[in-house]
Amino acid sequence: MRTVAVTGGIGSGKSAVCSILAERGIPVYDSDSAAKNLYRKDDTLLDSIEEAFGCGIRQADGSLDRARLASIAFSAPDKLRQLESIVHPAVLTDFKRWNAMQSARFENMGRSGTFFGKEPFCVMESAIILDKPDFLALTVKVVMVDAALEQRLRRACERDQAPPEKIIQRIAAQRFDLSKVDAIIRNNGTFARLRSETEKVFGGLEF
Repeated sequence: MRTVAVTGGIGSGKSAVCSILAERGIPVYDSDSAAKNLYRKDDTLLDSIEEAFGCGIRQADGSLDRARLASIAFSAPDKLRQLESIVHPAVLTDFKRWNAMQSARFENMGRSGTFFGKEPFCVMESAIILDKPDFLALTVKVVMVDAALEQRLRRACERDQAPPEKIIQRIAAQRFDLSKVDAIIRNNGTFARLRSETEKVFGGLEF
């Protein structure tokens, strides 16, 4: 099934846009949630992470200490790249399996209002897809969600219950090549305005 990527920095509103699309019935693959699910059920993946980052990366019950892992991974670019090299191949395999399931689900559906008058497509939500050729190659369009820095910082601090300096550190680690982006959704207003902007942008995509 054709895939449209939704990307953007922390606190930009990617998940809000994807929730609007999911309400319409469009299948959405949340890469972060998928990775967290793999952390829980994929013992081989967890063992690889522990080998790379040390035994202290697990909690007393054997589960992954995601807060500690994030603290280490975002402390230096090489640490983040190391984590991504372990996790991303597993997520890519999981997405391909999920995408095949969606293709079968919508196999006999033609153009539909659910999909803005287009044939069925799915959405992959990912903050880092622009830097990942293997993922980007699976998409037909890339939509970026953007917002003012002050709003991003406020949203992320409230959501993650994290101090501003930690959020700023994460924002600084994110880079976006706009030459790979096909459309931008501005998220500086109300949710109703975001819904309208999302429908306008996705309705105007051609693929």
